[in-house]
Amino acid sequence: MTGKLRARVELFASGVLFGLMAALARLGSRGPGGFSGPQMTFLRMSLGAGLTLLLFRLRPGTWRPRRRGLLVTRGLLGGAAVLLYFMALARIPAGEATLLNNTFPVFATLISIFTLGERPTVHLLVALALGTVGMLLVLGDGGLPTALGPGEFFGFASALLGAGAVTSIRALRATDNAPTIFFAFAVGGAALSLPFCFTAWPSASLLWLAALAVGVLSFGAQILMTDAYGALTVPEAALWQQLTPVASFLWAVWLLGERLSLAGALGVALGIAAVAYGTALGRRAPPQPVPLDDAAGSLQP
Repeated sequence: MTGKLRARVELFASGVLFGLMAALARLGSRGPGGFSGPQMTFLRMSLGAGLTLLLFRLRPGTWRPRRRGLLVTRGLLGGAAVLLYFMALARIPAGEATLLNNTFPVFATLISIFTLGERPTVHLLVALALGTVGMLLVLGDGGLPTALGPGEFFGFASALLGAGAVTSIRALRATDNAPTIFFAFAVGGAALSLPFCFTAWPSASLLWLAALAVGVLSFGAQILMTDAYGALTVPEAALWQQLTPVASFLWAVWLLGERLSLAGALGVALGIAAVAYGTALGRRAPPQPVPLDDAAGSLQP
């Protein structure tokens, strides 16, 4: 595969894994005896860090930090975004929390224009807008949150921090590999969530199985996503990540018995169509070679 084709396959696979992870996180947080947001975050990050350390042991030389300051930034931004998202899930309906969190691709595209100098094409911006509309239909049945409480604030803040996190991933991928970047994210998330974990933990084995599965799926999805950012611009990668809420909803329909409305089905179709449209037409054309005669003429006095 070419670098960009492989990156798109990786983002598709990461979207499927992230979607399943979200459905299992809902399962593990259900009811009064479920995991709290910080507990789920800490368990997810700790397991991810442990798996990455195992990878470092099995493949010596994989741990290669280069831009340590930016790695710390990625870890803190990403960890805070995940913590706030799970805190939003504990206060407002899952669909509303996911809806607010998944506005991050729009913010990431804007941030990348000013920080990385990436200029999306008109086709890519149109595709991103269509994908966002599809996400609204899938997660909100076409509606937007009307109340503004702590849960809505946490969801919106998680989107802003997540946008900064994925932009830092794009910058880091020029010098640092995916496992190194993910390890910084896992350590940052575990450190930020630990102070909120000193409450009673669940005892049901099914809840623990769901939470452990969340950690394993997160590890695979994050590694694939981080590696993909080495080949794609933030706007195109953000467009592909619009598939994550679609996958999350479809997994929830299958595993949790949530209903698929007409608006949701339309949103799924629109999200897939937006990714296809943006991938096919959103690439910036390569510079045309200068004809040999013109090049020779330009050297004449």
